[in-house]
Amino acid sequence: MTPSQASRSTPPTTSADIRQAYLDFFQQRGHKLRASSSLVPEGDPTLLFTTAGMVQMKDYFLGRTKAPAPRMTSCQKCFRTTDIDSVGDSKHLTFFEMLGNFSVGDYFKKEAVAWAWEFVTDVLKLPKERLWATVYLDDDEAYGYWRALGVPEERMRRYGESDNWWGPPGDEGPCGPCSEIHYDFGAEYGCGKPGCGEPSCPCGRFVELWNLVFMQFYQDKQKKRTPLPKPNIDTGAGLERFSAVQQGKRTVYDTDVFQPLLRGIARLAGTTYDKDESADYAMRVVAEHARGVTFLIADGVTPGNEGRGYVLRRILRRAVRFGKKAGLKSPFVGQIAQAVIERMGKQYPELVRQRESILRVIGEEETRFSETLDAGMAILNESLLDAGIRGDHTLLGTEVFRLHDTYGFPPELTEEIARERGFTIDRAGYEREMEAQRERARASTKFTVGERGSVDAYQRFAKSGLRFVGYDTKRHKSKVVGILAGGAPVQGAEKGQEVEVVLQETPFYAEGGGQVGDTGVLRGPRGVIQVTDTQRPLADVFIHRGKVVEGGVAVGDSMDAEVDAARRDDIASNHTGTHLLHAALRKVLGPQVRQAGSLVAPERLRFDFSQLVALAPEELSQVQALVNDKVRQDVPVRYKVLPYAQAVAEGALAFFGEKYGDEVRVVEVDGDADAFSRELCGGTHVARTGVIGLCLVVSESSVGSGMRRVEALTGRAAEAHVQSRLGLLERVARQLQATPDTLDARVKALQDELDKERKRASALERDVAKRAVESLLADVRQGDGVNVLAARVPASTTEALRETGDWLKAKLKSCVLVMGAVIEEQPRFVVMVTPDLVQKGYHAGDIVKKVAAVAGGGGGGRPELAQAGGKQKDKLDEALRLVPQFVKRS
Repeated sequence: MTPSQASRSTPPTTSADIRQAYLDFFQQRGHKLRASSSLVPEGDPTLLFTTAGMVQMKDYFLGRTKAPAPRMTSCQKCFRTTDIDSVGDSKHLTFFEMLGNFSVGDYFKKEAVAWAWEFVTDVLKLPKERLWATVYLDDDEAYGYWRALGVPEERMRRYGESDNWWGPPGDEGPCGPCSEIHYDFGAEYGCGKPGCGEPSCPCGRFVELWNLVFMQFYQDKQKKRTPLPKPNIDTGAGLERFSAVQQGKRTVYDTDVFQPLLRGIARLAGTTYDKDESADYAMRVVAEHARGVTFLIADGVTPGNEGRGYVLRRILRRAVRFGKKAGLKSPFVGQIAQAVIERMGKQYPELVRQRESILRVIGEEETRFSETLDAGMAILNESLLDAGIRGDHTLLGTEVFRLHDTYGFPPELTEEIARERGFTIDRAGYEREMEAQRERARASTKFTVGERGSVDAYQRFAKSGLRFVGYDTKRHKSKVVGILAGGAPVQGAEKGQEVEVVLQETPFYAEGGGQVGDTGVLRGPRGVIQVTDTQRPLADVFIHRGKVVEGGVAVGDSMDAEVDAARRDDIASNHTGTHLLHAALRKVLGPQVRQAGSLVAPERLRFDFSQLVALAPEELSQVQALVNDKVRQDVPVRYKVLPYAQAVAEGALAFFGEKYGDEVRVVEVDGDADAFSRELCGGTHVARTGVIGLCLVVSESSVGSGMRRVEALTGRAAEAHVQSRLGLLERVARQLQATPDTLDARVKALQDELDKERKRASALERDVAKRAVESLLADVRQGDGVNVLAARVPASTTEALRETGDWLKAKLKSCVLVMGAVIEEQPRFVVMVTPDLVQKGYHAGDIVKKVAAVAGGGGGGRPELAQAGGKQKDKLDEALRLVPQFVKRS
């Protein structure tokens, strides 16, 4: 079809038709269609989520990876966290679809401007008199192209960096000036203030439809900009905004993107949308966040307390809270997610493939939060009331932390609720409480290069034709094409120096896909290098890290590269074992199981996967049996290189978050039409499963909500583990004067004897405590006209404290009891109030909070019984001395 044939007699209006029209338009102009990347960027430590269509193009723009085509187009799913608290108003979104067309060193400003104008005027048929163009301050070139297309000067504006410069989506990356197309809804929708007649006015009269970014520079972390090897084009057009304009709507929530969801939510709430603004706001929050949650889980994100998992948990819980405000009854988020899958599953088939996992994760998380939401809100309301009584409109950091730690309220959610009531939160106090967790989070996400080379140092080796040849051999003659010492390129190195060596061809596997890098030896005519690790900082650049242990080495030297064969064989055994384990888990638990991370090392393998509940012992046994049955069959492990689409069509498992080229390596175990395992994988494997010998699962554990971890051993490590455990069994049997066959009976007899002694000791402790407590009756005081007894009790458990209280209540009949004890090196308190005093307004929960606060703690409970703990055991006696002043009617 020629470009002129792309114009339609009837413009597309539905969001699906607009998306297709855009992609068709650019494919007809020589652009290769690229599927949307995952919302989880692979290999980019500067980004939490995929925030723009250019994220998957970044390495192409930088020249690190060869682009599959000089012209590309896509509809990229995106997620941005900056506007979470604003979602619910008329325009803000977290999840959205970004239409884009890209040029990698091919066309530039002229074509990008011309095609954008053609699409909005000829395909969408938007009225030209409502379209405005903006350019960067000194970009006369782009300005001239817009004028040549007939855009009058009065509908063009020049803006500075805050409006018309595209910075990198992260700390560093490609950037450049941009030019935008804006749509004018008309003066009747403006604010009427000076400047309202142009796109820079924030009142909402104008909407930005399309941003054309002219990628010309690379910006580093110090904000320094250097020219890119070739200028590129990156454009972004929000599908939701296009839909609003095409459908004659003022907001994206009024379009076919959201209206079906909003109508469904209204039905669940027993109301209608567009009836009450407060309820409408809440329903918009639910609809938007349910979309985001669905896509995040489909791309492998699970609820957690940091990073991406924290964002997912935050928006899901925000959706639950606003859903309740709209009149929805839990669980409801899963029903809305189901509607999202039905509507968008054709464009994004991963939603359909992961349907069961999506609904299970949502159900588990929503149920968990719903169970604590009412209790948490009660605590929050009480805390806000206390703050108001104090005359302080700031919620204490300790309370914010308690809501987070005990009731699952993200601090942003607490802050939002507090703000609705006219309060702020003590964020600094909260952060002090969370300092240890924050430090751990920072340590796990920090990206440093250390003393090794920077990305720029490795860039010089890109596109040098370097090759990995280690699938078929562990030894290979090669040539040194580069050496780095201390992160800088050098021509040679001598004995004792730490170096990074680049070979023209290498049998050493570089760390990737969960598999650790190879070690071994490089032997040359003048010296020997002991290789301790192999890495791949850029695509097709392999770095051998090690130390010169003999003589020296120089660029140009011929090298005999020899991988540590025994170590590689152990790694290969574990990698094939990982594939077998993944396949067995899917057969036992169901196809919703997905890999979420792995470690393939010589001594063990670790496999993380999506699963809400722990595996039952019999399920774990069944998984292990399936794996070892396939090992005993000694079936072949084969690989083949296929086009990506064909590989996936043939059933190969591909993992979102991984980057795949147009051609991929498929590893098959028992490779027939019904292969036991078929995955996309670049790692090294055994030739036949029999080589593995034995696969032994040694642990199964949780690594977060909706995520489990299995660790296993194969080959020599599995054999050594079995021998070690058999030896341990023999030693324990001898120590207990039994044999391995009678050990369980002997242990049971010892446990029965121990239980008997524990019960005897407990009875003695209670008897001693009663005798000691009798003397406490003399310490009863009158406070506020009632009997008050506060005392340190010789108890080793909280249960013993409560038993002591029950005995004292029986003696005193009417009283307030406050008992304290140091249990496991921490102060513990139990408060009891007899029923007659509860009716008079005394509240055990109120009292225990004040008592525990003296010892640096907190707690709560019912009017008649409450308990708490503290952090400072040396403050226990002081807390008890202050009890009389705490005993007051509520």
